[in-house]
Amino acid sequence: MSHRPLPGRRSVLRGSLVASVALTLPVAAGAAPALALSGRPRADWGVQTGDVTADSGLVWVRADRPARMIVETAATESFRHVRRWYGPLLGAGTDFTGTTRLHGLPSGEQIHYRVLLADPDDPRRTGEPVTGTFRTASARRRDGVRFVWSGDLAGQGWGINPDFGGYTIYNAMGALNPDFFLCSGDNIYADGPLTPSVALPDGSTWRNITTEEKAKVAETLAEFRGNFRYNLLDDNLRRFNAQVPSIIQWDDHEVTNNWFPGEIFADTRYAEKNVDVLAARARQAFSEYFPISTLRRPDGRVYRVVHHGPLLDVFVLDMRTYRNANSADDQTTDPQGILGAEQLAWLKRELARSRAVWKVIASDMPIGLVVPDATDGRPNIEAVAQGDPGAPLGRELQIAELLRFVKHRRITGTVWLTADVHHTSAQHYQPSRAAFTDFEPFWEFVSGPLNAGAFPANALDNTFGPERVFVKAPTVANVSPAGGYQFFGEVDIDGGSGELTVRLREQDGTVLFTQVLQPGRVGQ
Repeated sequence: MSHRPLPGRRSVLRGSLVASVALTLPVAAGAAPALALSGRPRADWGVQTGDVTADSGLVWVRADRPARMIVETAATESFRHVRRWYGPLLGAGTDFTGTTRLHGLPSGEQIHYRVLLADPDDPRRTGEPVTGTFRTASARRRDGVRFVWSGDLAGQGWGINPDFGGYTIYNAMGALNPDFFLCSGDNIYADGPLTPSVALPDGSTWRNITTEEKAKVAETLAEFRGNFRYNLLDDNLRRFNAQVPSIIQWDDHEVTNNWFPGEIFADTRYAEKNVDVLAARARQAFSEYFPISTLRRPDGRVYRVVHHGPLLDVFVLDMRTYRNANSADDQTTDPQGILGAEQLAWLKRELARSRAVWKVIASDMPIGLVVPDATDGRPNIEAVAQGDPGAPLGRELQIAELLRFVKHRRITGTVWLTADVHHTSAQHYQPSRAAFTDFEPFWEFVSGPLNAGAFPANALDNTFGPERVFVKAPTVANVSPAGGYQFFGEVDIDGGSGELTVRLREQDGTVLFTQVLQPGRVGQ
């Protein structure tokens, strides 16, 4: 791979410093900006970019009051020659957040940008600019691609701990200078209230920064918005957002644990029992707080493909919105499955169309790991595998159909990346070990959590013949970030050979496991 030098950080750090100085906890804890404020508009929550391609990208910001969003881009951090983009008017309807699409950008180049917030009544009055940078995808194969992935942030009662340094894992990911960050879901824990302190097994105390919205489960739109704002209190995350674009998907904890459409649950913490009502509010807040290209379309869907040059297409799945109800998952026919018929047809069609060397399937839940759901007291299944090692049943039928399609259409370079289970592992799926054999071998890599409780490794289901080649997980449940077991993964595609290298890393960046895959093959 042609490793590019680290981009200039002066503008990034300057923008992050502005956000850090401005962002004080009493202001940040408020549910919404004041309607009448002195001075000029401020962007206390930093900036972020998302769904960056070879010629486009989305820039996000949140204002502290009504403001017009303006983005300026330049080839250098001196901003001597700028291109100006006029974005939306930020107001209460979007919680004062907004996204501006940049287009016609040069491929494979470092883009420096700054966001200005202008007073709607006097456009000459603008706040202090907040700066960031990102690299567009290269149209040249020889430049290679590097990205990181993980998931699961602020879960199981473990929030931003100033004694721990906050979300320090973002510093380790940023140090690799990735082209982007793939977040595999559970960006917030809307169902996971935080307390000011938690006693640890060794007698020490974990201390959380807390806010009003994180004191209870999220039910109202304001509470969901507050959950997304909570993570942006962390200096490490805001700094990372200003230098690394994201590709974001969602899973259950953006709403509530193990939810499925149509669910009516009995959790006594909730006054609102209809999960569809909660999901609609969560989806609105999710769309306000992340720059996601498809959420700006009429259908507003999360699933999408992000094209990252000739080497890589990222297929972002939504295994939450279209699934059937959690059950024993042992039915012999299941047209809806975990993806829904329409999303499955889309995925097959887009995989067949892809000409990228590598097709990463970003799956918010693992394929062969048994993930139970006992929220209603029954032994239901939350993911795909249900523990029956025989022929495909339930949601496995849909995955079997997809794997068969990949084999018979001779689709090369598929790799599965996921999170959700709060440990890291590598599974190799092989027909010779499987009950269902009409597929080519493939790899599934698991990472996470970013800052949440760590859990023991899940059992494997032999339907698709997985072999756990590597795993690191605790032996007890809900180990705090202070106890370790926080993980992220790295994918490095060499521009010369086309080889794809996966590295599973610990919180400080230490490499635990490495696997090299060869390009141009249907099976690995």
